[in-house]
Amino acid sequence: MRPGPLCVLLAVLAVGTDAQAEETNGSGITLPLPTAAAQVIDLQQRLKDSERQREELQKQLQSADASRESAPLKELRLENQKLRTQLKEAQTSLPLRFLTEQQQWFVTGGGVALIALLCGIFATGGRRERRQWLN
Repeated sequence: MRPGPLCVLLAVLAVGTDAQAEETNGSGITLPLPTAAAQVIDLQQRLKDSERQREELQKQLQSADASRESAPLKELRLENQKLRTQLKEAQTSLPLRFLTEQQQWFVTGGGVALIALLCGIFATGGRRERRQWLN
């Protein structure tokens, strides 16, 4: 660090401590600064007040949010309840299926293959000849 800014810094710090040594009230009488213990107690009291105010504001905010959101929330819950009852009614009104759609297609394909096999057997007349290529 250069010596110029260091000297300026020390001068400002020295003047600053003298300026903070005394305070004057409105009548011009100088009062000594409060001690560190008094400042700590004052700050602790202000912290307690701030925390209490914060808690009160937090409670007010929660109550305001609850009152604002309660009406749409109730409407959504009622709509959800109605939709659930409609779903249950729709499920009970549908006939109980034995096979799923995929299983039905599988059974249909197997049936077609079996019919094709039977048609092939009946088309040959039921005789089994040995067929060979003629040379």
